[in-house]
Amino acid sequence: MTMHEAAPEVYQAWLAAETAIRRGPLDATVRELVKIRVSQINGCLFCIDMHSTEARKLGETERRLWHLNAWRESELFTPAERAALEYAEATTTLGAHGVSDEIWAEVEKNFDDGQRAGLVAVTAQINLWNRIGVPLRLEPLGD
Repeated sequence: MTMHEAAPEVYQAWLAAETAIRRGPLDATVRELVKIRVSQINGCLFCIDMHSTEARKLGETERRLWHLNAWRESELFTPAERAALEYAEATTTLGAHGVSDEIWAEVEKNFDDGQRAGLVAVTAQINLWNRIGVPLRLEPLGD
Protein backbone atom coordinates (compact mmCIF):
# COMPACT_ATOMS: atom_id res chain seq x y z
CA MET A 1 0.00 0.00 0.00
CA THR A 2 1.18 3.52 -0.68
CA MET A 3 -0.20 6.09 1.73
CA HIS A 4 -0.12 8.98 -0.71
CA GLU A 5 -2.46 7.02 -2.99
CA ALA A 6 -4.64 5.36 -0.34
CA ALA A 7 -5.12 8.47 1.82
CA PRO A 8 -3.95 11.50 -0.18
CA GLU A 9 -5.54 14.12 2.08
CA VAL A 10 -3.98 12.69 5.22
CA TYR A 11 -0.63 12.27 3.48
CA GLN A 12 -0.68 15.88 2.28
CA ALA A 13 -1.33 17.05 5.86
CA TRP A 14 1.71 15.10 7.05
CA LEU A 15 3.81 16.67 4.30
CA ALA A 16 2.58 20.13 5.29
CA ALA A 17 3.67 19.47 8.88
CA GLU A 18 7.06 18.30 7.60
CA THR A 19 7.45 21.50 5.58
CA ALA A 20 6.57 23.65 8.60
CA ILE A 21 9.14 21.82 10.75
CA ARG A 22 11.84 22.34 8.10
CA ARG A 23 11.06 26.08 8.02
CA GLY A 24 11.21 26.36 11.81
CA PRO A 25 14.11 27.61 13.92
CA LEU A 26 15.60 24.23 14.84
CA ASP A 27 19.07 23.82 13.35
CA ALA A 28 19.00 21.58 10.26
CA THR A 29 21.87 19.43 11.55
CA VAL A 30 20.11 18.77 14.84
CA ARG A 31 16.90 18.05 12.94
CA GLU A 32 18.55 15.43 10.73
CA LEU A 33 20.53 13.83 13.58
CA VAL A 34 17.29 13.41 15.52
CA LYS A 35 15.55 11.91 12.50
CA ILE A 36 18.36 9.42 11.95
CA ARG A 37 18.69 8.43 15.61
CA VAL A 38 14.95 7.92 16.09
CA SER A 39 14.83 5.91 12.88
CA GLN A 40 17.70 3.73 14.14
CA ILE A 41 15.76 3.00 17.32
CA ASN A 42 12.59 2.23 15.37
CA GLY A 43 14.40 0.15 12.73
CA CYS A 44 13.17 2.22 9.78
CA LEU A 45 15.74 1.61 7.05
CA PHE A 46 13.90 3.87 4.60
CA CYS A 47 14.16 6.87 6.95
CA ILE A 48 17.73 6.07 8.06
CA ASP A 49 18.79 6.07 4.43
CA MET A 50 16.83 9.20 3.50
CA HIS A 51 17.96 11.32 6.43
CA SER A 52 21.59 10.17 6.34
CA THR A 53 21.64 11.23 2.70
CA GLU A 54 20.02 14.56 3.59
CA ALA A 55 22.47 15.11 6.46
CA ARG A 56 25.43 14.51 4.12
CA LYS A 57 23.99 17.06 1.67
CA LEU A 58 23.85 19.55 4.56
CA GLY A 59 27.55 18.94 5.28
CA GLU A 60 27.37 16.26 7.95
CA THR A 61 30.46 14.06 8.13
CA GLU A 62 30.44 10.33 7.65
CA ARG A 63 32.35 9.89 10.90
CA ARG A 64 29.63 11.58 12.97
CA LEU A 65 27.01 9.47 11.22
CA TRP A 66 29.00 6.35 12.11
CA HIS A 67 29.15 7.51 15.74
CA LEU A 68 25.46 8.39 15.99
CA ASN A 69 24.34 4.98 17.22
CA ALA A 70 26.80 5.33 20.13
CA TRP A 71 26.68 9.12 20.53
CA ARG A 72 27.05 9.01 24.32
CA GLU A 73 30.52 7.49 23.93
CA SER A 74 31.57 9.91 21.19
CA GLU A 75 33.15 13.32 21.69
CA LEU A 76 31.97 14.50 18.27
CA PHE A 77 28.59 15.90 19.36
CA THR A 78 27.89 19.32 20.88
CA PRO A 79 26.00 19.81 24.15
CA ALA A 80 22.94 20.94 22.19
CA GLU A 81 23.08 17.88 19.93
CA ARG A 82 23.47 15.63 22.97
CA ALA A 83 20.45 17.23 24.66
CA ALA A 84 18.39 16.80 21.48
CA LEU A 85 19.44 13.17 21.03
CA GLU A 86 18.72 12.36 24.68
CA TYR A 87 15.28 13.96 24.38
CA ALA A 88 14.57 12.16 21.09
CA GLU A 89 15.51 8.78 22.55
CA ALA A 90 13.42 9.34 25.69
CA THR A 91 10.42 10.43 23.63
CA THR A 92 10.76 7.54 21.21
CA THR A 93 11.02 4.86 23.88
CA LEU A 94 8.58 6.59 26.31
CA GLY A 95 9.05 4.70 29.53
CA ALA A 96 6.51 4.71 32.32
CA HIS A 97 7.37 8.27 33.29
CA GLY A 98 7.91 9.85 29.87
CA VAL A 99 10.72 12.39 29.57
CA SER A 100 12.54 13.09 32.82
CA ASP A 101 12.91 16.57 34.29
CA GLU A 102 16.68 16.23 33.90
CA ILE A 103 16.43 15.54 30.19
CA TRP A 104 14.01 18.43 29.68
CA ALA A 105 16.27 20.76 31.71
CA GLU A 106 19.12 20.07 29.26
CA VAL A 107 16.79 20.83 26.36
CA GLU A 108 15.81 24.12 28.02
CA LYS A 109 19.46 24.96 28.64
CA ASN A 110 20.43 24.47 24.99
CA PHE A 111 17.40 25.63 22.99
CA ASP A 112 15.07 28.64 23.01
CA ASP A 113 11.27 28.26 22.97
CA GLY A 114 10.97 28.06 19.19
CA GLN A 115 13.81 25.57 18.88
CA ARG A 116 12.33 23.45 21.68
CA ALA A 117 8.99 23.42 19.88
CA GLY A 118 10.82 22.36 16.72
CA LEU A 119 12.55 19.56 18.60
CA VAL A 120 9.26 18.30 20.01
CA ALA A 121 7.66 18.50 16.55
CA VAL A 122 10.48 16.82 14.63
CA THR A 123 10.69 13.98 17.13
CA ALA A 124 6.94 13.38 16.95
CA GLN A 125 6.94 13.66 13.15
CA ILE A 126 9.79 11.23 12.53
CA ASN A 127 8.18 8.73 14.89
CA LEU A 128 5.03 9.07 12.78
CA TRP A 129 6.96 8.48 9.54
CA ASN A 130 8.72 5.46 11.10
CA ARG A 131 5.38 4.01 12.13
CA ILE A 132 4.35 4.20 8.49
CA GLY A 133 7.63 3.05 6.96
CA VAL A 134 8.26 0.01 9.15
CA PRO A 135 4.87 -1.72 8.92
CA LEU A 136 4.56 -0.90 5.20
CA ARG A 137 8.12 -2.21 4.69
CA LEU A 138 9.29 0.82 2.74
CA GLU A 139 12.65 0.32 1.10
CA PRO A 140 15.27 3.00 0.36
CA LEU A 141 15.06 4.64 -3.01
CA GLY A 142 17.74 3.62 -5.53
CA ASP A 143 20.93 5.63 -6.08
